[in-house]
Amino acid sequence: MAPQYAPSLRSRLAPLLFVLQTGFIVIYAFCVEIEQNVETHGNTFRNVYSEFQDVNVVVILGFGFLGTFLVRYGFSGSGFNLLVAVMAIQWAVILNGYESWYYRGNITIDLRSLIVAEICTASALISMGAVIGKTNPVQLLIIALLEVSGFILNKWLLQRLLKVQPLNSIMQLHVFGAFFGLMLTWILYRKGSEQRFEKEKSDHKTGLFSLLGTVFLWMFWPSFNSILVDHPAPWRKLWAVCSTYLALAVSAVTAAAVSVLTSSKGKLNPSHIQRCTLAGGVAIGVSMSVVHLPWVAMTIGFAAAVISTLGFSYLKPHMLLAFECHDTCGVLIIHGLPGLLGWLAHLLLQINDSDDPIMAIRFAVFHICSLLITLSLSMSMGLITGLLLKCNIWRSPQDKKCFDDQAFWEFPHLAVCK
Repeated sequence: MAPQYAPSLRSRLAPLLFVLQTGFIVIYAFCVEIEQNVETHGNTFRNVYSEFQDVNVVVILGFGFLGTFLVRYGFSGSGFNLLVAVMAIQWAVILNGYESWYYRGNITIDLRSLIVAEICTASALISMGAVIGKTNPVQLLIIALLEVSGFILNKWLLQRLLKVQPLNSIMQLHVFGAFFGLMLTWILYRKGSEQRFEKEKSDHKTGLFSLLGTVFLWMFWPSFNSILVDHPAPWRKLWAVCSTYLALAVSAVTAAAVSVLTSSKGKLNPSHIQRCTLAGGVAIGVSMSVVHLPWVAMTIGFAAAVISTLGFSYLKPHMLLAFECHDTCGVLIIHGLPGLLGWLAHLLLQINDSDDPIMAIRFAVFHICSLLITLSLSMSMGLITGLLLKCNIWRSPQDKKCFDDQAFWEFPHLAVCK
């Protein structure tokens, strides 16, 4: 029997994709050109290109495989991730180049602009994790486009109003994405979801694919964190890579230990290993500009893993019961709390390194304001997006169709012969 909402994809998804892609082609035709004043055969290009591919692996393979943990949602978890990512990257390139177009009449792109666009897109993919399985691809595209718009606006506000360094402003992607997704899933809450959805479950095969995504993310996260480090001293990038690697290593060990301790049977929880092992990379990404000692990075990774694993065990169920937030992937636990920990570590380390009390207080005020702006804008955008998606015109999947590939994908071997 054909899924009830299959025709809605034909009447909504295809026109939306054609309209968006045609619009992007027109904008790129008149406003975008590729940087020409660059030596493409030098070591610089080869180095940047290899890091660009690392970020590609994180965004496409890492997040894609990570979303395949649901038994009947593997195609959607990975396929929709690719579809949404490539659309959002094109949109992010345009928004990031708006000032260039305004002042110079065109947008010039190079590998660095593509990298920044991909990192902005990662924030949208984080938000999607909160509502994955409960939305259709049309809604996911709208979420991504609005979330990327809000994140780039937040980045611009932090850099213009508070003079935040570009690296520090863009690394707020974890906090922005997590709280955008949290507000979104609160608005889109479905009555009765205190109990698990019928098809919201994993098995050993899908869990293994999801763990493969974790491995990709764990391996390439140092490149993801360090690629935008732009400093005359080359050791600054080395610091970022080493700090991220050490934080990830400690985070993996700590997540495994806490997982065993919180298990009633004294065994490893696959969900903890799939997600909480990455908490150290999230936290160090927010604070790495002031982390100069290995033990500091390791301590941040340790604390992030403890907070994330305990949160996944105890906080996530209470978020559903107390606040009616059905967070499918646990983005608050994986990205939100470690991101806030990284923000706090950044604040304390910067104050500790400051010799001037006045400058320390000034930095603390600006740092707190940057967090308040990020939280306010992310939650406001999440609220607006959620209210927009509650309209019946989008035809959200019925409860019995949630977390089911058959609502969106064609499987000839499952067709019913008449």
